[in-house]
Amino acid sequence: MNIFYNTKTKPSIPSNRFKTAIKAFGLAGLLIAGGNSFAQDAKPGKIHIGFVYPLSTNGTHAPLDTNRLSFHLLAGVSSVETGFSFAGFSNIVRNEAKGIQFAAFSNHIGKKAEGVQIGGFANTYGEGQGAAFAGFGNISRGNVKGAQFAGFGNIAKAVDGAQFAGFFNQATSVKGSQFAGFMNHSNKDVSCSQLAGFINKAENVNGSQFAGFINIAKKVKGIQGAGFINIADSSDYPIGIINLIKKGEKGISVTTDETTSTMLSFRSGGKVLYGIIGIGYNFKNKDEVYAMEAGFGAHWFQGKSFRLNTELTGMSVESFKAGEYFKSSLKVLPAFRIGKHFEVFGGPSLNFISTNTAEGRDLHTKFIHTWGNKWGNSLQALYIGYGGGIQFIL
Repeated sequence: MNIFYNTKTKPSIPSNRFKTAIKAFGLAGLLIAGGNSFAQDAKPGKIHIGFVYPLSTNGTHAPLDTNRLSFHLLAGVSSVETGFSFAGFSNIVRNEAKGIQFAAFSNHIGKKAEGVQIGGFANTYGEGQGAAFAGFGNISRGNVKGAQFAGFGNIAKAVDGAQFAGFFNQATSVKGSQFAGFMNHSNKDVSCSQLAGFINKAENVNGSQFAGFINIAKKVKGIQGAGFINIADSSDYPIGIINLIKKGEKGISVTTDETTSTMLSFRSGGKVLYGIIGIGYNFKNKDEVYAMEAGFGAHWFQGKSFRLNTELTGMSVESFKAGEYFKSSLKVLPAFRIGKHFEVFGGPSLNFISTNTAEGRDLHTKFIHTWGNKWGNSLQALYIGYGGGIQFIL
C-alpha cells in the first residue's frame, strides 16, 4: 500500500452540492438549538399554534408564554397576548391581552383587555379598553373604556363609552350611553343617555332617559321620556302619562269641553312638562257615555298667580259594544292660581275627531273641514272647540 502522498496529485475539492448540504445542516443545528432555548424561556413575540392545551407548540409551558400570534383549533392558553389570537372554541389569557381575540365561543382574559374581543357567546375580562362583541354577554370585573356589544347583557363597573345589549346593561357608573332592549341599570351616576325598551334606573342622570314603560332616577338634567311612568326626585322635563317627581307638581282636576265630556284627571310632572290621565262621562250621548283621556302638557310664562298651559290629549268615548269615537286635541289654557292649592283654567282647542257612529257625528256639527262617507256614519273632521276646569294642586 502506498502510504505516501503524491505531491503531483491535487487534493479533491468538495462539490457545490456538498457545500450546500453542510450549510443546511449547520443552519438546522442553529435553529434547533435556538428553538430549544426559546422554548425554555418565557420570551415575548412567540407564535403559538396548537389543538388544545397542552397539545401546542408551547406545550405545558404555554400558561407562562407571551405570544404575538396564537392559532388553536379548539382552545388556547397563554400568559399574555400582544397581537392576534384565534380559537375554534375558547381563548384563555391569564394576564393582559392586546390586539384582537377571536373565539367561536368565548374569550377569557384575566387582567386588562386592550383592543377587540369577539366571542360567539361571551367575553370575560378584568378591565377593558376597546370594544367587546359577544353573542350573549360581556362581563368585566373592572372598568371599561370603550364599548360593550352583546346579544343579551353587559356587566361592568365604571363605563366610559357605551353599552349595547339586546336585554340588559349593568354598570356602577356610566360616562356615555346605555342602550338595551329591556333594562339599563346604573348604581351611581350616568353622564349622557339611557335608552331601554322597558326600564331605566340610575342615580343622577346628566343627560336623558328614554324607556318603553318606566324611568327611575334621582336628579335628571335632561328629558325623562317613558311610555307610562317617570319617577325622580328632580326632573323638569318628564314625558310620561304619570310623573312622580318629588320636587315637581301633582294635581287632581275636573274639566269639561264643548261636547259635555266631563273628566276627572290626574296631572303630574316637573316644573315645565307634565302628563295627563283621566276618566269621565259624556252627558250628551245616550249609548257612548264612558270617556277616557291621556296626554301631555307644558307650563309657560309662569308667575305667582298666572301661567299658560298647553296640552296635547287624546280622548275616547265608548259604549264598550260597537262603534268608536276618538278625539285628538291641542289646547291653549290660561290658568289662574287661587290661593296655594287651587287653579282655574280654560281656553280654545283645535280638535280632530274620528267616529263611525251617528251619536259621534252629533256631538259637534260645525267643522272647519270634514272627510267621510256620504252613505255611512264614518266621519273625520277638524274643528275649533273649547274647554276648561278647576284643579286641586297636591
